[in-house]
This record gives sequence, structure tokens and C-alpha cells, in this order.
Amino acid sequence: MDTTLGSLMLGTTDPDRLHRWYTTVLPPKRDERQDNYRILEYAGFWLFLDARDDVQATHPDPARTLINFDVEDARAVVARMEDAGTTWVAPLEDRDGSLFATAQDPDGNYVQIIQLSPQHRAEMTDQPAATAAGLGTDDAFSGFSVNDLDAAEEFYGRVLGIPVERQGGPMDMLTLKLGDRGVLLYPKPNHTPATYTVLNFPSDDVAASVRALTERGVTFERYEDMEQDELGIHTGGGPLIAWFTDPAGNVLSVIARD
Repeated sequence: MDTTLGSLMLGTTDPDRLHRWYTTVLPPKRDERQDNYRILEYAGFWLFLDARDDVQATHPDPARTLINFDVEDARAVVARMEDAGTTWVAPLEDRDGSLFATAQDPDGNYVQIIQLSPQHRAEMTDQPAATAAGLGTDDAFSGFSVNDLDAAEEFYGRVLGIPVERQGGPMDMLTLKLGDRGVLLYPKPNHTPATYTVLNFPSDDVAASVRALTERGVTFERYEDMEQDELGIHTGGGPLIAWFTDPAGNVLSVIARD
């Protein structure tokens, strides 16, 4: 199992002050409280603010640790920090297209704001920044239509157990949260199901997954001239795979993980 760095804890004599600063200038995705801890989530990384009486009110050696925040709009973050009366260690600087600034939080901890350019981000991830036409590749996403958004939300969310986010409003759509990527589902009155598989779900045990979904009311497809076992799993060569449809008739599959 790979070792993962998932959180950072800051001991503080004034957690409320520190909490106000972080939630104001760097709004987290989630903000929770558990006992004495204030817990802030930033894209899967957790910042814990711990009320302690065995630390100093301000950091005695702030340059020793630098908390880096990767942001989409460094100038907007800097403006919020300015409004909060933040002390600057290094003002906003453009380094070959990427923006960097270093400030101190109310306890004196060094906080660096980073907005990487597409080129620098691509170099770090060893991926092309964009196609020749300027199309982003690392954040591309797919989508397909359904004829009933409520039925789709029930099926993908409850039956398949996938995290689903609904936009609502005039542009009502669903986003299936699949790892680091999202798949967009949008309503289309004259929807016609695709004749191909629109979404594949890898499984370490295809038979177990098929049985579990069958118990949840999913019916697996059977096709003429195709070798399929009693569960509907294709066994005629290639990876084990079984097909089923969503309420709109879109074809999905359970496929053996490589």
C-alpha cells in the first residue's frame, strides 16, 4: 500500500482566529468541527486546527514550514488577504507565467499561494498543456444524455451507489463523481440511446459485481451470437465483461480490471 500524506495539523492558542482567517482568504471545500478540532478540507487534503495551551501564540520559527496552496486565481486570493490585513513575506510575483506569493497567517505560519501556468503544470505532470488548438487535455470530461433526470439520479446514486451532484436550476444536470473526473448527464427530450457502451466500470471480481447489481434490480443484457455465461458475462475472449442499461437505455458495463 502506498503511503499518502493526507493532512496537516496546526497547533494554536486561538483556533477561532485562525479558522476565521483560513475560511475567509482560502475558503475550504468542507468546514467541520470535531471536539476541539476545526477541520478544513482542500481538495482531499485536510488542515486541522488544534486548540492547545502548550504552544506559543505566534510561531517562533515560521520559515521552517511553508504551507502551499494551489489556487486558480492567485490575484483574487491576494486581494482577500489584503482585505484581512495579512502580513506579507513575499508579495505576488510572476515567475515565467506562474504566480507566487507568501504571507503569514495570524499565528505567523508561512502560507504560499501558487497559481501554476498551464505550461508549468504540464511539465510537473509530464502531460501536454493543451492541443495545438488550445484544448485542455488534463481536465477534459465526457457526458451523455438521458430522458429523465430524476430517474437517472435515482439509478446512478442509489442503485449503483455513485456520488452524484445535481446542478438544478434552468440548466439542470447531473455530474457523476468518478475519481478525479466527472461525467456529465444532461436531459434531452428527444433522447436516443447510443448503440455503444458509454461508460465502463472496472471490477476486480466481475461475477461478484454482477450478482450484487442483480440483487439491486439491475438486468444484464444478452446478445445473439455472443458467448455469455449464466450471469450474462461475456466469456468469448478478451476481458470478462457484462452489459446493462440505465433507465434511459444507455449501455453501461462491468469489465474486468487489468
